[in-house]
This record gives sequence, C-alpha cells and structure tokens, in this order.
Amino acid sequence: MAGVSGAFLLLPFQMSVLGFTTPAVSATNHLYNVVATPSGIWRYLREGRMVWPIAWVIIAGTLPGVLAGVIVRVRYLPDPTNFKGFAGLVLLWVAVRLAQGLRGGGKLASAVAGAPSRVNIEKVTAARIRYEYSGHRFELSTPALFSLSLVVGIVGGLYGIGGGSIIAPILVAGFGLPVYTIAGAALAGTFAASAAGAAFYVVIAPFFPGQAVAPDWGLGLLFGLGGAAGMYCGARLQRLVPARVIRTILALIVLFVAGRYLLAFLRV
Repeated sequence: MAGVSGAFLLLPFQMSVLGFTTPAVSATNHLYNVVATPSGIWRYLREGRMVWPIAWVIIAGTLPGVLAGVIVRVRYLPDPTNFKGFAGLVLLWVAVRLAQGLRGGGKLASAVAGAPSRVNIEKVTAARIRYEYSGHRFELSTPALFSLSLVVGIVGGLYGIGGGSIIAPILVAGFGLPVYTIAGAALAGTFAASAAGAAFYVVIAPFFPGQAVAPDWGLGLLFGLGGAAGMYCGARLQRLVPARVIRTILALIVLFVAGRYLLAFLRV
C-alpha cells in the first residue's frame, strides 16, 4: 500500500531468523522483488494510477546506482555485523522520513482517500513533471528526482531492496506527493533496479569464489510468490485506507527493525 515491496523487512528476517548472512542474501532479496512487484504494478496500471514519467526517471537514475551498490556490498560489506549496522541506519532514516511525512496534511491525506480518480499527466519536460489527481495538481523537479534516484540506487543495490523502500517515503514527505499516485512508480523502479541487481550478482559471482554471492533461487522464488499475492492485495486495498494510517504503520514497523539492528551492532 505504501509503494514499497517489503524487501527491506524481508532481508532482516532472512539474516536474523534464517541465519542467511552472506552477500547472497542481498541478491536473493533482489530476486524476490523481481517476482513479487509485477502484480502490484499491474494493479496500479489497471486503476490508472501509474505516473509513468516519474517511474521512468526513477528507473534511469537507480539502474546505474544499483550496479555500483552491488560492488560495494560484495567488496566492502561482506561481514554480517557491519552490514547489519548499515542496514539499521538505512531503516532508521526511512522511519524518520516517514514520521516527518505524518506532519503533512492538505492535499496529501484523506482528501484523496477512496477517490476513484485516474492520474492525468499535464506536463513532462527535462525540468518539471506535473500531473493532476483527484482535483489536485502536483509538480516536482525532474533533475532533483533523477539525482535522488541515483543515490537511492546505490543504497538499494547494496542493501538488496531496489530502492523503492527509500524513494517512496521521500516522494511523500519530501516532494509532497500523495502515496496513492507514487506507489506504482516506486514499485516499477524497484522492479527494474532489482532485475539489474539480481543479474549483476549472478554475473560477478564467479569472480568471488570464496563467497556466496549469487541469489538463492528457491528461496527467492518462494518469497516472491508470497510477495506477489500480498502486493496485489495491498495495491487493490490502498485507496480504502487513509494515507496517514499507511505511513504510520510503516514507520512503526521500520523503526522497530532499525532499533533492533542498531542495538545489536552497538553491543558488538
């Protein structure tokens, strides 16, 4: 419902519960996104709530970033303890951005909840993207979105989340866009970045014979099938839930996981 695939929570589960701590866990997380996100993307497309200009800019920025993130993960953060510290910081930052978004109101919240509106693209240039939804006009800077996507791609490739879990809260809290319109674009960016990330992990695996780098195909596919069902349901039900409720639930979950990881890292 929030435009995130859930991979940012699935990775801590794999590491803490399943004991899957090698760099391959990030590759498996990317594989999960590849299998799971298309169902949610299709639902947003069907309802006319996919803002393709935003999706394409996110994809263009995250693709080169995610490849750089993969290299950093394998070469500099193979140790599970250090990686958990990094993961905790990423999750804490996401939770803070979500909490900041809770202070917003106006066009972002219940005014568009449950609305059957479709997105109408009004302007797409190298400088600005503008669209209309549920009687409100929303606009953002194209260069700013691309620059953000590049940075998010690096972090997402390193973590194994594709970047949607990071960029969706920023689009809501930082750019002032309603979650009802950016969720599909964020998932589309996640799908593209994760497909590139998973493929890149497979390509570089032979160059790191001492590490498990390639994804666990069976685990990734099983997680992905469950995620596909969940994402379809979330996309279908999203318009019935107030945006503030979606962001609050997500912020609390992320904050809890981030706190556990950072405490574990500090105790070492």
